[in-house]
Amino acid sequence: MDDDVTGGGEDGAVFERQGRDTRARDTRAWVLHPDIYKAGGSARTPALSLEEAVALGRALPGLQVQGGQVVRLPKVHPGKLFGKGKIAELKSQFEEAGIELVLIDGPVTPVQQRNLEKDWGVKILDRTGLILEIFSDRAATREGVLQVEMAALSYQRTRLVRAWTHLERQRGGYGFVGGPGETQIEADRRAIDLQLVRLRRQLDKVAKTRTLHRAARAKVPFPIVALVGYTNAGKSTLFNHLTGAEVMAKDMLFATLDPTMRRIALPGGGPEIILSDTVGFISDLPTELVAAFRATLEEVLSADLIVHVRDIAHPETEAQKADVEEILTSLKVEQETPRIEVWNKIDLLDREEHDGLMIRAERTEDVVALSAVTGEGMQALIDRIGVMLTGDVRREEIALPYAEGRRRAWLHAHDLIEQEAQGDEGYTLTVRWTARQRAEFDAL
Repeated sequence: MDDDVTGGGEDGAVFERQGRDTRARDTRAWVLHPDIYKAGGSARTPALSLEEAVALGRALPGLQVQGGQVVRLPKVHPGKLFGKGKIAELKSQFEEAGIELVLIDGPVTPVQQRNLEKDWGVKILDRTGLILEIFSDRAATREGVLQVEMAALSYQRTRLVRAWTHLERQRGGYGFVGGPGETQIEADRRAIDLQLVRLRRQLDKVAKTRTLHRAARAKVPFPIVALVGYTNAGKSTLFNHLTGAEVMAKDMLFATLDPTMRRIALPGGGPEIILSDTVGFISDLPTELVAAFRATLEEVLSADLIVHVRDIAHPETEAQKADVEEILTSLKVEQETPRIEVWNKIDLLDREEHDGLMIRAERTEDVVALSAVTGEGMQALIDRIGVMLTGDVRREEIALPYAEGRRRAWLHAHDLIEQEAQGDEGYTLTVRWTARQRAEFDAL
């Protein structure tokens, strides 16, 4: 049975999970989203940001997220993030609920983390640490594991602060929450640096192998179509629908981590392509991961066509689009690379919104509205991909003398002939091709 979620509380939205069958080894966690007063307000709704942070926590196996809340702050306390009164109030709340781990949806300095852990008697994990935990759990390929480990070590190196002896070697349970005591700081920093050097060497070897694979694919004239988008936008569901594959597709943040590629022929006489499903993007993506996963996202950098999948039913779909565009820019993806914007999850809209979006999409170039679950609008996407890669397809009837056997063989080799008939002087052919293919044929 699904857990109930209820809202309330003067600090903002509070989510409560009830009726869950708790396993003994599960860690009871609580999510805090600091909402700092800013001139002009935040671009995102705090309650929705909290909802995303709670979903991040629930995406990590072994965590039982009891709930979460928005904590409004007039300013950031440099030593403890929150003020004394709020810290005392939250301490009582955590003790009553038996909370063992607090997830803070935002950056937390090492000093703030140390002080809060001491005051509350719980483990603290900030947004970067949580995303690293999820990536560590999901990485499946050798390259993915190496990249996560490098990102985690870079993050952990900043966590080597003094006065952690009160929790030394007691912060276990997750890979990146562990920390050293004061006397071990320098030794651990050197050990991390040596480990980073070793991992970079291993990653270089893996990268060379990927380069060879890309070079081999480059010899095959199949364009690469890369699916990108905010996490949980439905990329993997769309990938599975197009390819018939069984990539993990769940209503869960970061359900896909390692890139998956399939060679497919688009239905209806479309071209053969290599379709790539990539890791989902997210707001405030840790800088360590942007750098570490650059190699994983190289398929996007070399793509012939980028398909940006959006959860059009999400209340902050425009903000999510901006986050994806920002990350693509940071990855130095060429602006000239052709793109299609897919408005996914139209099945979640009411009829009026659904019909309005379908009309808008039909009138907007390079936008397709669809549902990867129901299949509605899928043919429009397939047609659009074909047009973007090969141009408009048209049907023509041509005549070829029997002496033009080489040109007829070329048409057969490219699977362009729909019908063929023999006459007294040669062949009458019905072909379906693009302007580019017609030009190639005329040049023979």
